[in-house]
Amino acid sequence: MVAGKGGVGKTSVAAAMSLILSGRGFSVVAVDADSVPNLAQSLGIPYDRASRIVPIARDDRLIAERTGVAPGTGWGAIFKLNPRVDDLLDRYGVAVRENLRLVVLGGIDASKQGCMCPAIALARRFLRHTLRRREVVVVDSEAGAEVFGRGLAENFDLAVVVCEPTVKSVLIGVDMVRMAGELGVRESVIVVNKARDREAAARLLDELAAHVRYRHVIGFDEELPKLEYEGRGLTELGPDSVFIRDVEALVDKYVVGLLED
Repeated sequence: MVAGKGGVGKTSVAAAMSLILSGRGFSVVAVDADSVPNLAQSLGIPYDRASRIVPIARDDRLIAERTGVAPGTGWGAIFKLNPRVDDLLDRYGVAVRENLRLVVLGGIDASKQGCMCPAIALARRFLRHTLRRREVVVVDSEAGAEVFGRGLAENFDLAVVVCEPTVKSVLIGVDMVRMAGELGVRESVIVVNKARDREAAARLLDELAAHVRYRHVIGFDEELPKLEYEGRGLTELGPDSVFIRDVEALVDKYVVGLLED
């Protein structure tokens, strides 16, 4: 799971990880769990096609069919907490390229111990079912710490917590790593993204996140903001891209070993 506060670049990191792993022959499912989904564009899917993808959590007809209750029915409705989801990956998965499929899940808006609704029951069930498959599952989570506070991060092998190179952002990231550990996430890596000064970013991690076992720095890539501005995907970054090179190092150091286990 790739997490972080808004604007730190977690969607770009999740997209790059998905593209790199699929390019190495792994079967990858990229899941966009953000309430404002845009992972499709980062993966190189044109906007006109990406805008037509319906998030599972917002497909009212599907939700009513699988849970027995239509969204917005009101408080007190009785619905299935374990709806059928085993066909949803094939039904909603969008082929990005060989070995890579995208599923737009949509935002998770219910707390772990608070109110539940039919849409959330279906989304949670789908995510937990998908994590039991043999594919590599890369989830671009909702922005902010709520993904941990609400329990969505359970069952993951790795939390990639993305920060900006500032004290405030790194401290937020450290708190997210703590919450990931409390949820039983196997490993966490805290990543400073968009670092113009690598040594300064590394010192920031050493000072504020010394107790976090895995720490990583991704340098600032001049080409990436241009792609974002023009709505183009990471597939247009060359192999010499600073961003791609640093995410490949992240994959090599912290992901491949977990997959081999």
